[in-house]
Parts: sequence; structure tokens; C-alpha cells
Amino acid sequence: MLTRKQLDLLDFINTRLQRDGVPPSFDEMKEALDLRSKSGIHRLITALEERGFIRRLAHRARAIEIVKLPESLGGDASGFTPEIIDGDRPDSIPARATPIETVHAMELPVMGRIAAGVPIEAISEVSHNVAVPGQMLRGGGEHYALEVKGDSMIEAGINDGDVVVIRETQTAMNGDIVVALVEGHEATLKRFFLRGDMIALEAANPAYQTRVLPQDHVKVQGRLVGLIRTY
Repeated sequence: MLTRKQLDLLDFINTRLQRDGVPPSFDEMKEALDLRSKSGIHRLITALEERGFIRRLAHRARAIEIVKLPESLGGDASGFTPEIIDGDRPDSIPARATPIETVHAMELPVMGRIAAGVPIEAISEVSHNVAVPGQMLRGGGEHYALEVKGDSMIEAGINDGDVVVIRETQTAMNGDIVVALVEGHEATLKRFFLRGDMIALEAANPAYQTRVLPQDHVKVQGRLVGLIRTY
């Protein structure tokens, strides 16, 4: 049995994993559950891990994997096959996970580096290709990859040197992690928020300030759908 708060947190983590492909930060969890401190989130996560609903992945900031779901969130009491969520997922969770069919890797162009920190000059030339699991691309559309430079998104599980998989789009919803072109020449990876006639580009690291810019100074060039890490 889960407490109401434990169930709410599991639902929030699962929803964000499906939408973004990366788990929410502790600050986002705290805000979503209306808790006063991160220590309460730590206790809830520990309880979910002890009960076998989630697993924390070693050597990755804030990295959480959903292992199973209770029936109230679409899980199956008779069993659950764990699945790591890499990117876009269908809107509904199947009652019972089925084994993933063999997925062929596809090559994507790596369009240089993207700043997860202070914006760097926009890059439009292919530096090399990278093999990407096909399930990351099943949302359709054109995709490309970028190597991350900087640590401003570490609380979203995105580290310096990671390769992010981006689906091309010019639109975004609040909270999406996007590739944003700033003032026509600087590219950065940040969370997107529309605030009236302004756009906020928010880091996932308290060491970095949120940049708030006029809408015509920011162009969305893609949305994060997956992440590749080499150890």
C-alpha cells in the first residue's frame, strides 16, 4: 500500500518521464507535492524504492527508473515488466507492459555542441553521426543530436558530455526542455516557459539564473526526446 503522497509522487515522476524522457528535479517534485523541503521528497523516494516501484540509477544526477506501477496508475497486480523511458511515449499506460520488439538503431547527425550553461554560438554543421535506438524516434518528424556542454541541466539528469536527441519543432509547451536560438546566433538547452509576451529559459541548476527574453528574441528549434550517455 502507498500513502497518498507516495502515490502522487510516483504519478508525477511517471508523467514527466513519459513527456520529457528525463525525471523531474527534486525542486519540481517539491513544488508539485506542495512540500516545504527536499527532505520530504527524499523520504518519499526512499519509500518508493524500498517498495520496488522505482529504481535510482547510479552515477546519474536525479536519474530514476519506473520499475512498476500500482493498479490505480495503470499497473497490473499480476506483474510488471520494467521499461526505461527514453523519449516520447503514448498518452496512456498499458495495463501490462509487453516485451519491446527488436529495435534497430538509426543514425542521426550530431550538429556539434549545445550549451547547457552560458549560450554558445549556434551550430548548423554536422560533426559526426551517432547511433540512436529507434524507439526514441517513434514520435515521428525530423530528429538530430547534439553534444551537451556545461552543467546547467544536471538536475534534469543531463550532464556535460551527454548526447541529447532532439525532435525538430518550432513550438513548445511550458516545462518542455528545448533547443532555443537566442537573438539569432546563440543556442542553448533549457526548460521553456511562456510568461505573457516574454519567454523564460530556465536552467535545472540553482547556480544559473533564468533568462527572460522577449518572444521575438527566442526561436524554438527542437524538443528533447531522448538522451545517450557513454561511460
